[in-house]
Amino acid sequence: MDLVMNLAELQKKLIAAARAKPPSEAVPYTFEKRIMARLTAKPIEDAWLSWGVAMWRGAIACVAVSILAALLVSASGEKSESRDLETTVFAAAQDLSENW
Repeated sequence: MDLVMNLAELQKKLIAAARAKPPSEAVPYTFEKRIMARLTAKPIEDAWLSWGVAMWRGAIACVAVSILAALLVSASGEKSESRDLETTVFAAAQDLSENW
């Protein structure tokens, strides 16, 4: 309780000291206009945010192209090419197992 009273008394003293000395009338020329111009100025652009947005857009485009390519391959109906690819890949793996 004593602390609260001291804070209230301190506040009264500070307000009395502030009222005893009036503010200066010497304000720089167009000070208000400069402050308002800074407040309404365009915010600084974050370079990391710009890179992040660009990377996400690129990732989305890559996923879309991959899905489109997978759909086109699966819709073609040609299974011989995929069998040829499997044979080639497994042949290379089989050669490695024979060497070891």
